[in-house]
Amino acid sequence: MKLDTAVFSVLKDKIQLINMEEGGIYLVGPIRLPVNLEGETVVFQWYSWLKQDEVTDDYEAVIERLSSANLAEYQQSSVLVYGDFEGADEALIRMHSICHTGDIFGSKRCDCGFQLKQSMQRIVDHGAGALFYLANHEGRGIGLFSKAMAYVLQENGYDTVEANEKLGFVDDSRNYEDAIAVLGTLREKPVTLMTNNPKKVDAIEKAGLKIAGRTSIWGDRSEFNENYLKTKVVRSGHLLDEEEEIHAKR
Repeated sequence: MKLDTAVFSVLKDKIQLINMEEGGIYLVGPIRLPVNLEGETVVFQWYSWLKQDEVTDDYEAVIERLSSANLAEYQQSSVLVYGDFEGADEALIRMHSICHTGDIFGSKRCDCGFQLKQSMQRIVDHGAGALFYLANHEGRGIGLFSKAMAYVLQENGYDTVEANEKLGFVDDSRNYEDAIAVLGTLREKPVTLMTNNPKKVDAIEKAGLKIAGRTSIWGDRSEFNENYLKTKVVRSGHLLDEEEEIHAKR
């Protein structure tokens, strides 16, 4: 399909190429995105990105290929940006792994849906930040179908880590390389990371980006996810904040 000149003139300034050691990332945005957050309308700036092995700075050719690329068969990641993310002295970020069951259905088997909404609210309250929504991270990187099988094992006595390992996976196979490249494009100043997972902090620091600090994001504990949260700490090395440590000892 030959792209209309008027259409390309609208799109071209919203696309940028982030070159990687292998291939590159096409980042599109910012796009104004009003969001219903706790009953209030909050306006974020939204970006999405697409990783490609073969890259070109001919953006017109890239757009023309979209209709034949069948991208709906694959997940693409994105980021919600709030406030003056580039220039603010302090900014919060959340690297959030997609969770079909928790984020969409509100599953109580995990705390993902709670963490998603809570991190968005914290970013707004703070005044500047970004939430990275990482599409290839379902089930800590094993995919939705494998996650469903892991849930079957969990219902038969296996914990989260054991279930993944029995299916032939490692505990956590998530990769943050692409998200870190996008983060470095949007902001050069240090960030405070919302996470209980020290592996995320290590990944960002090893990529050469500056971490100003880390803040915990625990909550939504219930009878349905008690073992899941405990396994995060005991088996996967997640860090408890003081309030959660007190709760865990009760």
